[in-house]
Amino acid sequence: MHRGLEGGRLAGFGFAYFFASGAFMSYWPVWLRDRGLVWGCIWSPTMSLYDGVMVNEARARGFVYGRLRIWSSVAFISGTMLCGLGVDAWGPPAVLFVGWAGILCMVPLALALPAAAPQPHDERRAAFGLADLLRSRPFQLFMIASGLAQASHAVLYSFGTLTWRAAGHDDLTISLLWGESVLVEILLMLASGWLIARIGVTGLMAIGLACGVVRWSAMAFTTALPALVVLQVLHAGTFAACHLGAMGFIQRALPASGVALGQSVYYALGTGATQAIVFQLAGLLYARVGQHAFLAMAAISTLGLAAMVLLSRRWKGEVLVGHRT
Repeated sequence: MHRGLEGGRLAGFGFAYFFASGAFMSYWPVWLRDRGLVWGCIWSPTMSLYDGVMVNEARARGFVYGRLRIWSSVAFISGTMLCGLGVDAWGPPAVLFVGWAGILCMVPLALALPAAAPQPHDERRAAFGLADLLRSRPFQLFMIASGLAQASHAVLYSFGTLTWRAAGHDDLTISLLWGESVLVEILLMLASGWLIARIGVTGLMAIGLACGVVRWSAMAFTTALPALVVLQVLHAGTFAACHLGAMGFIQRALPASGVALGQSVYYALGTGATQAIVFQLAGLLYARVGQHAFLAMAAISTLGLAAMVLLSRRWKGEVLVGHRT
């Protein structure tokens, strides 16, 4: 099948997914607060499966992963902006209408995703398993660093919009802040190939974690709009650099036959379990100290950065388990 069509099918699903994600991530807490409450059991695994398809197709067909993900970021901005305008005009119920529009589009686009190509039998495929992967010290350090990098967004994702609303910022301004963070993410993705070629995947992730230390420390003490505009630029590091670096590490540190296993472990234990714990911690902290809960996210980023420094000293680009294919 034509390479451009394959890329379009991959990008299309991501567009629908992140359109809905833009609505729900930025304004779902507002909808919950409107109903006096405190969503991820189905949503998060969907992203994991999609990223697995993306990485495998990028490797097999020569796509640049970051460039395909750009359309997901564009969709996130669109969903966030529409949701902000909707909430401003019609109140919190608008969140569901915008989010569900994206979810409905996901169904046909999911069916259009490329099917996994059959893998030829290879005796080396049985050369390692989950236990071998988890015993690898560099992989352990990678899991710690990447998991903490993504989990450090817990307070922002759960309470960022609520904090900024309480500070007096209107919904349009808040939508623009969310949109800005993803716009700079797009710019970094455009340069992802160039950056990885020069500083490597561990260097990219280290920069992202360092951005987290700065971003979350500052957000613990300010809601001034000029400061937030500057701090949202750091999303290019805290999310995009860390995520692209993680995908690049898995592609380089594992043989082709082990990428799927590596991604599964990364999503299930690295980001999945870590985020589940940290998001609960974020809720407890925010209830006690409010905005200062961001300081815990800065501490988490610091721990992740330490793990990444250790990883950069132990891993020099070699395959950790199995054989390079």
